This record gives sequence, structure tokens and C-alpha cells, in this order.
Amino acid sequence: MAFVIASPYRMEIPFLPIIVAAVVLLVFLYFFPISLWITAIFSGVRVSLFQLVLMRVRKVSPALIVNSLITSTKAGLELTSNDLETHYLAGGNVPSVIKALISADKANIPLSFKQATAIDLAGRDVFEAVTTSVNPKVINTPNVAAVAQDGIQLIAKARVTVRANIAQLVGGAGEETILARVGEGIVTSIGSSLSHKEVLENPDKISKLVLSKGLDAGTAFEILSIDIADIDIGENIGAKLQIDQATADLKVAEAKAEERRAMAVAVEQENRAKTQEARARVVDAEAEVPKAMAEAFRAGNLGIMDYYKMRNMQADTDMRDSIANPGGQPKPS
Repeated sequence: MAFVIASPYRMEIPFLPIIVAAVVLLVFLYFFPISLWITAIFSGVRVSLFQLVLMRVRKVSPALIVNSLITSTKAGLELTSNDLETHYLAGGNVPSVIKALISADKANIPLSFKQATAIDLAGRDVFEAVTTSVNPKVINTPNVAAVAQDGIQLIAKARVTVRANIAQLVGGAGEETILARVGEGIVTSIGSSLSHKEVLENPDKISKLVLSKGLDAGTAFEILSIDIADIDIGENIGAKLQIDQATADLKVAEAKAEERRAMAVAVEQENRAKTQEARARVVDAEAEVPKAMAEAFRAGNLGIMDYYKMRNMQADTDMRDSIANPGGQPKPS
């Protein structure tokens, strides 16, 4: 069926063939980017039209690859479309790699395409790494608290100047490791000082000691300098620890004294119990004396005169005791 438009001149214009032809042309230009191919030829990039078609089939952006090739070729880099296409299919950032390679080449930094793609695929920004290698950056450490040997706490803050180590970017530790190692070095340096005044007088000793430890080993950075930005005096940790120790010793002594007092009370109570038990036995024995005397009287073993003699002897003994102790105090043993 053909669509016609009525006109004063009664001309019939078929629209369906035109629409089909336009669609076919768009599809052809999509799979055959002729304008991009012409741009590559005039830019000195050797890429065939068939390669561009295959890029479309493999779902690779021909414009991205061709523009990156043009940029690298103008910069004097020898790269192929297969190299860029492989990195693109691997999920890499092709423009970032190209910019990094150009920057490294202009700065005379040895960086191969293989290294750049490996760094990019490792999740690091390769262009930022090259920029940091050319222009070192400063990392501010958080406040690091340490105690000198005299017990005074010092709070230090440092500035670490680093630059990227291209060879260690793959598998190397990041900024967190640098900060942790620098903090550990500051604590060690302050802790080895005899007095906090020594640290305040010569803060550069901390920088020299920390820098000499090789803290950038195994990291993606090279430490250029460590500068102590600020040192503040904190608490007297030594005195605080001594107070805490004295308090703990006092509590231990009080506990031991309470233990000894409890043992003494227990011994005293035990002695009282024994004394009461002995008195009870004496009372029981004295209660048996009249019975024994009565039995002796009945048996004829004790006469009335013997009884009076015993009573006189007991009275004489009581009199002697009263003379010896007029105040009624017990005799000394």
C-alpha cells in the first residue's frame, strides 16, 4: 500500500519506500560509522571500516576507541585499537589510561601501557597516581597522643609529604597504612624521650627518627618528608597512674586488715567458747563435791574432824588471798 498526498498538481509521492530507505540508511551508518572512519584516516590513525563494524558487534564504542587512538597517536604513543578494545572489554577506563600515559611520558616517568591498565583494573585512578607522582601531596595525620618517660602526655600532629610509587601501585598499601605507621613512629619516638621538655625543644628529632624507619616499604607511596605541625601538652599520665596505684594498694591493705580483724574476732569468740565450756565443766565438778563428801560420810571414809580441818584450810587460803590482794584484783599468773 502506498500513501499519496493530494496536491493541486495531482502528484503521488510514495512515503513507505522513503521511510524504509531512511531506516536502512541509519542502520548502515550505525554499523558502518563512515564519518568516524574518515576522521581517523585524516588524523593518521590506521583503522579499517571492517574493524569499526566488528566493534559495534562486540558492543564496543568505536568513537571512544578511535578518539583515544587519535589522542595517543598525536602524543607519540604507539598503541593499537586491539589494545584499547581489550582494556575496554575488561572494564577499564580507556580515556584515563591514555591521559596517564601522556602525562607520564611528558614527565619522563617510566610507565608502560601494561602497567597503566593493571593499575586501572586494580581499582586505582592511574591518572591521579601519575599526577601525585609529578606533584606530591600532603597528608595530615590525626592527633597522636604519646607519653614521655617522665609521665607527661604529648599530643602531636604531623604533615606527611608523599608521592606515588608507580611500581608499587598494584598490591601496595594505601594512605591508611602510611598514617598508621607514622602514628606508631611518633608514639615510639616520644616514648623513648626521657622528658617531655626534650621533645618540645627538638621536635625535629621525631621527624628524623620516624623518617629513618622506612615506613613507606610495601606501600603505594614514597615518603618525602615528615613535618611535626603541632605539639600540645596533655595530662600528667604518670601522676595519674601513681594515684591509681596508691588507691589500689590502699584498698588491698584495707582488705588484708579487715581479713586479719575478722580472724582475730573469730579466734576471740572461739577462746570465749572454750572458757565458757571450761567453766561449765568446773561448775559441774563442784556440784559433784557435796555428793562425794556425803558418800564419804556414809561410807565412814571422812570424819567430822576431817571436814572441819578442810573447812579451816579453805578459810585460811581465802584469808591469805585477801591479804595478798587487798583491792580484790586477781593474782598475777
